[in-house]
Amino acid sequence: MTVIAVDGTFASGKGTLGKALAAHYGIAYLDTGKLYRATAKRVLDAGGNVALEADGETAALNLSPDDLYDPILKSGPIGAAASKVSVHQKVRAALLAFQREFAAKGGVLDGRDIGTVICPDADVKLYVTATQIERAKRRHAELAGYGEKLTVDQVLEQLIERDTRDSTRAVAPLKPAADAHMLDTTDMSIEAVLSAAIEICDAVLKQHD
Repeated sequence: MTVIAVDGTFASGKGTLGKALAAHYGIAYLDTGKLYRATAKRVLDAGGNVALEADGETAALNLSPDDLYDPILKSGPIGAAASKVSVHQKVRAALLAFQREFAAKGGVLDGRDIGTVICPDADVKLYVTATQIERAKRRHAELAGYGEKLTVDQVLEQLIERDTRDSTRAVAPLKPAADAHMLDTTDMSIEAVLSAAIEICDAVLKQHD
């Protein structure tokens, strides 16, 4: 079964790319970030604290697939809470089995540690990024669509904080896998990014035949 790992920075376009690749190859898709967002929402709904590992672990162990379809998961506050809950080792351990079980059937998984931790033997590994200001503009447009009123500068400040937290956390920090193929989407259209990714995937998968 083909497994494609799509890692990358926040708001770099990896989710859009992951969905498009899954559709192109006719395989399943998992946005692993939603697992952490749904876990964070469970903590908050229960009146817990995302900074406490025990609260996060309890939420992660009780996560339901239905939790992943709540539209509020894409909101700014939930995203910020997810970044905080994801630093806990026991939370990541609780969600590891869910992700590996999905990958065992083949598919595209996007996140921050797919190629390094979740699926180190993935057939293809992509690492997607863009400049911080470009990602802030994209995230600002997304949040505006949800009715959230933030300036681009405010979004940029939050993004820089999140980049720092994701890349410096002790457990599964955000970093490219040694054998990942890099994609800088700063000046690329969605169509161009998909085309470049398919070219990479086709070339790598052909080597595996």
